[in-house]
Amino acid sequence: MRQSDEFYMHRALDQARLAMAAGEVPVGAVVVDPDGEVIGCGHNRPIAAHDPTAHAEVQALRDAAGRLGNYRLDACQLFVTLEPCMMCTGAMIHARLARVVYAAAEPKGGMVESRANLFVQPWFNHRVEVCGGVLAAPAKRLLKTFFAQRRAVDIDRTDADRSD
Repeated sequence: MRQSDEFYMHRALDQARLAMAAGEVPVGAVVVDPDGEVIGCGHNRPIAAHDPTAHAEVQALRDAAGRLGNYRLDACQLFVTLEPCMMCTGAMIHARLARVVYAAAEPKGGMVESRANLFVQPWFNHRVEVCGGVLAAPAKRLLKTFFAQRRAVDIDRTDADRSD
């Protein structure tokens, strides 16, 4: 059964919380099939996996493709808590996703709308529908909390280094 965009974004936020608990930047993603079933989940894992490609979106795409036994995810949608980067946007195009829904904009490297829109480039033979801003406030709060905690730890480390 199809649910609202907010319902699926809450699932992506759950994944982002898993990333945060693991000390990774809190970004989460889910892939939803045309029937409304979540078939892929992922959260940021580049640190734990020692893998620069282990972004939430790539993790969710890999999970969904593995479950379907096909790298083509035609008519599927991806919900992610942060606007995708260039690498993830390219992976979504190659997966042939129908739609991408993201929460918070990424003004420094967002390649869906903030810095560029790779989905509308004429050299790609596939178009992906985009919807941004769904549950942006809770996604931004997670990111702000994570980076505030990280800065506090860095300050504590600096203070400890000075006392030695």
